[in-house]
Amino acid sequence: MKRLFFLALILLFIACKQTTKETTEAKKEEQISVENANTKYPEALNTIFDAHGSVVTWKKQRTLSFVLPKPDNPETHTVDLWLRNEKIETPSYTIGFDGKPWVVDMNKTYKGNPEFYHNLMFYFYAMPFVLADDGIIYSETDDLLFEGVSYPGIKISYNAGVGTSPKDDYYIHYNAETHQMEWLGYTVTYRSGEKTDKVNWIRYNDWKEIEDLILPNSISWYTVDEGEIKELRNQVVFEDIEVSKETKPTGFYDKPENGEYWVKPEEE
Repeated sequence: MKRLFFLALILLFIACKQTTKETTEAKKEEQISVENANTKYPEALNTIFDAHGSVVTWKKQRTLSFVLPKPDNPETHTVDLWLRNEKIETPSYTIGFDGKPWVVDMNKTYKGNPEFYHNLMFYFYAMPFVLADDGIIYSETDDLLFEGVSYPGIKISYNAGVGTSPKDDYYIHYNAETHQMEWLGYTVTYRSGEKTDKVNWIRYNDWKEIEDLILPNSISWYTVDEGEIKELRNQVVFEDIEVSKETKPTGFYDKPENGEYWVKPEEE
């Protein structure tokens, strides 16, 4: 009986020690994650991340979803934030990405390019945190001047082979007082594959707090004339926004049996 008692005591001690070790290791990993977040990115970008809830908080999330309330065909976007798999569901069709772009379109109504579109609105929505992705090159850029206000900024470019358009450039500009993101400039090289100096501009000045993160409630495109930002062109509103640390069920992003993998047309 005494042997059983001492054996149980030893097993309990080992279990407690193992639990303590696992807890300590988890804390160490979290601390390393925090330290990396403070050293991996330029100081100015870290201040932007912190103003939006911190990159550490963002990287703990696993699933993001939102609705684009288009009158004729609203889109529900769901994204795996770690794998970047995505599903975009509409009343007319569904497109997705499980490593390759796919389409379910029984009535042949979808005329777009799922390779280009599948992460496009997610990327615009998840600013500034997608600028913490791997393969990014950060450099200096001139301040952006709009209506007499100067916005400091950072230029973002990509290593070769990163994403579908690695030659794209992005410019993030922020409020010098609040450090929140205010503007995003971007070039588009998907079809041509060639670098371009034409920069499109989106204003980010409508934010809301979701799961301790400051994320867009809407974003606004502006017209550009000879490189100068002019006036509001159109606005995109995001509804039913959800951020979660939980994953979707296995197979959620997989191509359904009635779907087809998309093949890029030769003319593109």
